[in-house]
Amino acid sequence: MPSFLPGKTASKVRRIGVLTAGGDCPGLNAVIRAVVKSAVQGHGWQVLGIRNGFEGLISGDDAITPLTNETVYGILARGGTILGAASRANPFLYTKRQQGSRISLDVTPRVLERIEALGLDAVVVIGGDGTMRIARELHEMGAPLVGVPKTIDNDVEGTDYTFGFDTAVSVATEAIDRLRTTAESHHRAMIVEVMGRQAGWIALHSGVAGGADVVLIPERPFELEAVYDRLTHSFAAVQRSAIVVVAEGAHVRGGSPVFRHRAGSQDKLRLGGIGEHLAQLLQERQSDDLVGSSELEWDIRVTVLGHVQRGGAPSSNDRVLATRLGAAAVRLIARGRLGRMVALRGTTLADLPLARVARVPRTVPLTCDLVLTALELGICLG
Repeated sequence: MPSFLPGKTASKVRRIGVLTAGGDCPGLNAVIRAVVKSAVQGHGWQVLGIRNGFEGLISGDDAITPLTNETVYGILARGGTILGAASRANPFLYTKRQQGSRISLDVTPRVLERIEALGLDAVVVIGGDGTMRIARELHEMGAPLVGVPKTIDNDVEGTDYTFGFDTAVSVATEAIDRLRTTAESHHRAMIVEVMGRQAGWIALHSGVAGGADVVLIPERPFELEAVYDRLTHSFAAVQRSAIVVVAEGAHVRGGSPVFRHRAGSQDKLRLGGIGEHLAQLLQERQSDDLVGSSELEWDIRVTVLGHVQRGGAPSSNDRVLATRLGAAAVRLIARGRLGRMVALRGTTLADLPLARVARVPRTVPLTCDLVLTALELGICLG
């Protein structure tokens, strides 16, 4: 088993690595750029980019690329990640095909050996809550890691905001604004399904920003009758239209989240489809009220934003936050503070041990001020 020097100071650090794991997210390139520029210009270190997340520490040398000021020039505003990402390369449960079937292997010894063979004094690991858990376990085995949290879902415990979230909310809000004009023109109820997994941050923020009539989040199972009554009220008003924002993990009270079957994928089930399911429930409920009359009837249309929320250029807020977090990660390495994750607390940067990053996602507290604000504005939360 390789042995790493705990907490090397800046004078002893010579070379660091950086990788992006999990799904793509606006702002990843901004972090990479900040890590490289801070390490090279501030400390004279070498930086190696590790391609495709932890996969790059498992596969061959072609997955390693030197990063310099020149190679990160112009990437600040680019979406995605120049290093590539892999959300299925967990070193503790690494899957591969063998004789026509998938098997799971623990390849962590390979990862530790590669870090030592590459002469990496530290590795900046950029990822979501799953990636931070992997980083924590690898660090406990001796790997010199520092974590940078990312996800559009904003659900990583220990930080108030993650980069990528602001961009996703902006995309969702713009979509709501655009859908509102067609909803008003055709007197329709428009259901907008947004991402977020088991956390309702995107739905809540974009719903409030877009002036939605109804916002449904996973943290608060909804009553169908409450949603139907709110829509009926909206159509009885002058506007004669309605906007419903629903998080992909939302579900009716007493029911379960809606999943889609994904043929040929390791992840057979994935959250998605609540928008169509809700539309069907509302249409069935509406049919009970029509009693042969069409005067009360209103059409329902569903828009699923999906991965469009994760693509494209990051917002200015996400560029700044990602840059701050990348530079802060380098500062931690310079001070010998490994095994930690940088975080945003209020408006100030902080850090906490990877061991304290929770195993459960950070969800919306139902007593937070934005929930209370939504209720006070008359937004139905189901």
